[in-house]
Amino acid sequence: MDVSTILFYLIVGTVVGLLGKFFAPGDKDNIPLWLTIVCGIGGMVIGDVIYRAFGGNGSAGLDWTQGIVTVLTAMVLVMVASGITGRSRA
Repeated sequence: MDVSTILFYLIVGTVVGLLGKFFAPGDKDNIPLWLTIVCGIGGMVIGDVIYRAFGGNGSAGLDWTQGIVTVLTAMVLVMVASGITGRSRA
């Protein structure tokens, strides 16, 4: 894995994590930003594995199906992280 791939996962993972946090149902603003970014990067990696397991091969350019799978995976990870580490709003 070269530096450009790592940089891509960091930048796009941050965006995917924020999208996952935005689309997650309920109040998911109780987890820190760094955990949202980790969920986004994890969503990209796990979502890519899920996408390829179901026959996705990644088309040249922008693949909307793969993008949707990664955002949905990040959304699930944000919900799980919020349930496990959620801070109370007292």
